[in-house]
Amino acid sequence: MIDEKFARLRTYRNNINRYRQLLKTELSDLEREFIERRLEEDTSAMQMLASSTFPLTFKLPEPPTDVPPSVQASLKDGYPGALSPGLDE
Repeated sequence: MIDEKFARLRTYRNNINRYRQLLKTELSDLEREFIERRLEEDTSAMQMLASSTFPLTFKLPEPPTDVPPSVQASLKDGYPGALSPGLDE
């Protein structure tokens, strides 16, 4: 079942990319309207399928607001234990 959903997601993604490429070409007004409508339909369908396939959402923790000054100096750009900028290169 999950494989079928992944296949449908790939199909929507491929169609959306194809529609975007077509919109960069010279089209009649009728053709452009048709492709724009299909792009909106497939984008919406893909979003609905993706949200039902991957229903989990994660909320990032908020940074602490009442931190003593001695700890604030060690936090600089992240949480304690996080790599400092420039060290992970």
